[in-house]
This record gives sequence, structure tokens and C-alpha cells, in this order.
Amino acid sequence: MTAPRRTWTFSSMRSKSRPSPDDGEHYFRRRLFSSFRSDRGEQRSEEQEDDIDKRRAFSDGQIKINKGVFLPGEEQPDMGTMKRFSTLFSSFRGKINKDRTGKEPDLPASTELSSIEEKAKEQRYASGQFFFEYLVVVRPKKTKDGIYEPQIIYQFPKKDGMVRFQKEEEEKTLKALTLFCFPEGVNWAPLTEYSSETFSFVLTDVDGTRKNGYCRRLLPDGKGARLPEAYCIISNLACFGLFSKIISLTRPTDSWLEHVDFRTLFKCLSDEEVLQVFAATVLERRIIFIADELGTLSQVIHAVAVLLYPFIWQHTLISIVPEILIDVVMAPTPYLLGVQKSLADQATDQTELLVVDLSEGRKETFIKCMGDEDTILPHKLKDEIKQALSAKNENSSLEELNRVVPEAFLPFFIKTVGHYSKYIVRNGKDQRGEFKRINFCKAIESKSTRRFVKTFVQTQMFDLFIQEMEQRPASQDGTGLFDKKIAEYQKRMKEKAKKI
Repeated sequence: MTAPRRTWTFSSMRSKSRPSPDDGEHYFRRRLFSSFRSDRGEQRSEEQEDDIDKRRAFSDGQIKINKGVFLPGEEQPDMGTMKRFSTLFSSFRGKINKDRTGKEPDLPASTELSSIEEKAKEQRYASGQFFFEYLVVVRPKKTKDGIYEPQIIYQFPKKDGMVRFQKEEEEKTLKALTLFCFPEGVNWAPLTEYSSETFSFVLTDVDGTRKNGYCRRLLPDGKGARLPEAYCIISNLACFGLFSKIISLTRPTDSWLEHVDFRTLFKCLSDEEVLQVFAATVLERRIIFIADELGTLSQVIHAVAVLLYPFIWQHTLISIVPEILIDVVMAPTPYLLGVQKSLADQATDQTELLVVDLSEGRKETFIKCMGDEDTILPHKLKDEIKQALSAKNENSSLEELNRVVPEAFLPFFIKTVGHYSKYIVRNGKDQRGEFKRINFCKAIESKSTRRFVKTFVQTQMFDLFIQEMEQRPASQDGTGLFDKKIAEYQKRMKEKAKKI
């Protein structure tokens, strides 16, 4: 039976709901939505404190594993709102336990491990119960003597809290590891061609214990002569077949498309419907997707989020909403939510949102809408996207879609906001830039495009994107993938103008 609804009060709205006979039963839900009692300005201010830790998972072909990196999906939530969600899960667990036992669960006095537990943890680590011990990237580097010496340029994890002898042992292991990754020694020189290879080695300690190294050597992406890199996994497990598959590294068409499958999105929705969803997403509206299959929900939401590249959805994103969290649909902040069809009635009684039915045999795709989704995008640019999408068909492979879809949607942002870098003014090379928003909007000649951009620049995704561009060093200007695509487009336009 569906639990009765209560009235939730926010800073600027009240959502009407049915009264509940038990005030205590849904206390944890009231706590959840008390976190939304802030207006958009307050939310933006709070989230700006965390924007430095937000790093885009778009690395122009290089591997970057930073604290704060998120792939498209649940790991790209609204940092402010979802932080508040995470603090409440203990309350949810307590509520569940209370329902089952009739009393509040006893919480431990301390979450710190005892000395015995710490010792047991170390023993488990030493006995090889972890899947791997290290992942390192090794590259030959030129020394002062003019020779090339293999050095670790990336290591995961970096262990903290080790005593002196542990640090010494780790240094010995890592030093030996570099030598095995490049056993040729110092006889290296930059290369333009190199056949990648996979191999393994064994490190034997004085006490007879062994560590297995699984290595993949290849030439990193780039132009001109360069040195190869070795990606190496150190593990106590002797499973070459398994690890050789893991380190068979392949580079996707674009790194930001990794783990995204556009096939489900375009199977469930027509090109026109995808464009309407895209338009609502660009303006950071509340959007709910309905489907029977969990895979459909997650794949579609991930794909929709990626269409925003180079921008990142900054608000709540839950690809599959558990029933216990269904009241998240009442949040006044923007969100992308996936809801199973069995819970649809509890999720669609809100106003001012877009509800998209993805299920087969549906009567209509848009159960609820604002009504202006078809007019948000400038018509000329919208037609260009539709024309570019016509290059795909029902039998298009994943690789084909990963080429066609970005080529259809990325030019939209290039043509609307691709001139942003000209309006970031710096007083010096190392100084923080300042974005001239008014001049940026005025520079757009098309009235329909200017009207759209004036609305888009007010979104949080654009705001945080510009903040990151303002803060990055001037030496990095023009180095990102989006910047390179802008440069390619401008070059084509200049060449086209010359022919005319």
C-alpha cells in the first residue's frame, strides 16, 4: 500500500499532499526535504565551495584519476544536495531497523578500529585478500646525465600512515617494479611508432613471498616522437589470463563517451523527442524517466547527461530511485530521475516537470511537460542537429553512434557559447580571469540564439564551467577537447569564407 503523503514546506513553495495519521512514521522523510529549504542562490553559493574538487572526466585521451572525478551517471550528482542526501542514509537505516525491531538501533560509541582490528586488517592485506596492491604508470624520463631512467608518474593507492620500515619496503618494491617494466635499461629514445605488448613478471621477497606484475606497454596518444608508457598492476594473485584482459587498454572514440550506450536512448525515443528532452535538460529542469526495465532507465539517463558535454549536470541525478526515496520527486531543485513504472503514480503528481515514458506500448511519450520544450532551442540549430542525426539508422553500431551523436550535439554548444574564451579577461598570466557576461551575450548576432544563450548562462552548469575556465592557468587555454573542437570549427569557417 502506498504510504500517505505529508505537506512539505520549502522557501518559496508548498506542495499539497495528503495528511498522515502518524507523525513519527515519516520523520526521516521530513528530514530529507528540510535540506531543500534554500533558494537557488543559496544553493549555488554553497556548491561553489566544492567546485574546485569537481574535475571533469574528459581528459583529452590521457588517464586522470583525481579525487572528485565522476563518470557520467550517478557519480555526477548535485554536490550540495547529494551531500545532504548522504548524511541522511544513516537515518534511513535507523528507520528501517526501527520498523523491523520496534526500537531505535544501538549505534557504536566509536567508528575507529581497535588495535586488534587494525592488526587483523594488516594481516588480511598481507595475505593477499585484496584484488591488487598497486596500479602504477611508468615512463622513462631523461636525467641530468642525459640518459633515460624509468620512473613512476602515477601510483594508486598512495598509502598513508606507514611506519619507517614499511615505507622502505614500499620504495624497494616500487623501484624494482620500474626496472621490470623497462628491463632494457637506459637505451631508450623518443619513438613515433611502437607495437604495444603485454607481459608479466614476478617479484620474490627474501622471505619467499611473491608479488606478480602484469604489464601493458604502449605509446601514449600524441604527435611526433615520444616515449612509451607502461601500465602495471601488482597483485598477490597469480592470474595472468585475468589481468592480461584488464590491462588490454583500448582508447574510446572520445574518453567522455566511455560507459555510455546511445542505442537504448534512440531506440526508446525519436530524434524529435530526444531533442525536446535535451532542451529541458539544458535549462536544468526537473525530469523523470519512467520504464519497466532498470537497464533502460540507467542507460537513457547516462546518455542524456552526456549530451550536455562539455557541461556537466550539477544537480540531483539518480538513475534508479528506490521506493524508500520516492519522495525525492517533491524536491524543488532540478533533477534527472529514473522511476520504475510500478511507482509512476507516486512520481507524476507534481507540477512543472517533464515526465518521459520509455516503456514499450506506451500511449504517449510525454506524460507531463511544460509545453515549450519544442521552442527552447534556436530553430536553425535544432534543424542542424536533426540533420546530423539522420546519418544513423536502426542498425547503427555503438561505435557508429559514438561518432554520429557527438558530431550532432557538440556543434550546438560550439555555435552558441564557443566564443567564451574571448570574454575571459586576465590582468596577468598567472591571474584569475574574469568573465564578461554582458559583452559575451551581445557578441551573438542571431536574435534567437542570443535569446537562448541569455537563459543558458544563468544555469549552474554554465556558471561552474566558466568558473573553472577563469581559474585555470592561462597556459592551459585552448588545450581542452572542447577548445580544440572550437578551433577546428573556426578554421573551417575561415576556409569557407575564403572560398566565397
